[in-house]
Amino acid sequence: MTFPFDIALVWLDLAGVFFFAVSGSLLAARKQFDLVGSLLLASLVSLGGGVIRDIILNTTPAAFTNPAYLAPPVFATVLVYFLFSSVQRFTSLLILFDAGGLALFCITGTLKALTLGMNPVAAVLLGVTTAVGGGLLRDITANEVPQLFDPRDLYALPAFSGAALTTFLWVTGSFNALTACAVAAVVFTFRVIAWRRSWYVPLAVHGWHRRGVDGGESQPWN
Repeated sequence: MTFPFDIALVWLDLAGVFFFAVSGSLLAARKQFDLVGSLLLASLVSLGGGVIRDIILNTTPAAFTNPAYLAPPVFATVLVYFLFSSVQRFTSLLILFDAGGLALFCITGTLKALTLGMNPVAAVLLGVTTAVGGGLLRDITANEVPQLFDPRDLYALPAFSGAALTTFLWVTGSFNALTACAVAAVVFTFRVIAWRRSWYVPLAVHGWHRRGVDGGESQPWN
């Protein structure tokens, strides 16, 4: 089955933009930002990763050339504005939409790098950067501990697995619409299960304790 990369990349990108935009607006609503703040945070998280990707690839960011990229943040902001009071009790919604954006962006970032001739290793790294970049900007702007650096959570690893799978399928000539959906499902499931089961990777310091920055006694990592 032939995979129409030019069209598919845009649609996958737009879907990822929407998922990330909803996560940004949900966080803005929880932080009691106003409507403008919600739109800005939704735009930052949904477009930031793609802008970083395109700058690294030395191309004009798609968000600046295709007006369609501006629609998902606006739609997400309006959607959350009217529905937040009804869904705010579902605390996992932010994670679910963020996981959806992560799953799609690790694929599109990797694909765009590969189609422009980047080597497979660099393409995987750029796919991860595309996936986590927007979320990092969102959390910093909202004065939250970035999920990327949270020792109690897995964030970059699911994105890395998706980027690596995408690259493998591309190199072996097996990448198509069906395998793209399969990769997205794997990354989404990995991210959600890791969050629900509190999976984490080992700390940068060996052992269960770390030494305080002032040289004092070791303190447990909570």
